[in-house]
Amino acid sequence: MNELLLILLAYLIGSIPTSVWVSQHFFDIDIRDYGSGNAGATNTYRVLGPKWGTVVMVADMLKGVLAVKLALLLPEYADSEVNLQNLQTGLGLAAVIGHIFPIWADFRGGKGVATLFGLVLGISPFTAMGCVGIFILVLYLTRFVSLSSILASIAFPIFILVIFNVENPAYRVFAIAVAMMVLLTHQKNIGRLLNGNESKVPILKNRDRRRQRRRDNTSGH
Repeated sequence: MNELLLILLAYLIGSIPTSVWVSQHFFDIDIRDYGSGNAGATNTYRVLGPKWGTVVMVADMLKGVLAVKLALLLPEYADSEVNLQNLQTGLGLAAVIGHIFPIWADFRGGKGVATLFGLVLGISPFTAMGCVGIFILVLYLTRFVSLSSILASIAFPIFILVIFNVENPAYRVFAIAVAMMVLLTHQKNIGRLLNGNESKVPILKNRDRRRQRRRDNTSGH
């Protein structure tokens, strides 16, 4: 019974629609009516800019971390690392489901990547940092948040299964499922990436302009 109550609480935490509330309170709009129509950090970056996109991303990650930490309310799980990890994973997934289907926002949420990352950060911080490194590198090179998220999610099971060789079989399955879920939820983004019409976030634009000018100058000669 205690576990079910915590899972419900984790879902409610995940349901906090950060981007929707930010857009409504500070801009008098619903973020879901603009850009990609998604209530996540990426669309917030596109529509409201880097400042608010970062605020939403951090808040959504914290939802995952907080959900995982709810497991500390059941001290009986502390005696088994595997059982604790499984409970934490379940709580984190409840938060991710809440983010995707938020009860506070008509069940129309985001894709859950930031909250999913918060889940991993709460359970496997070193793995999370490795995924962050890949995310930042890809974002720096391409300015595509979607591609950064996809490649970071694919790296997750590689870290769990190969690099850190986590023994918990349930967590290994979870890592593979995460990569598959992100691929499934980003099918439209993948299509836009392949077609060359995926939107870039408004960061490092000056760098790209300088590169374009250098290419134009080179081709002009």
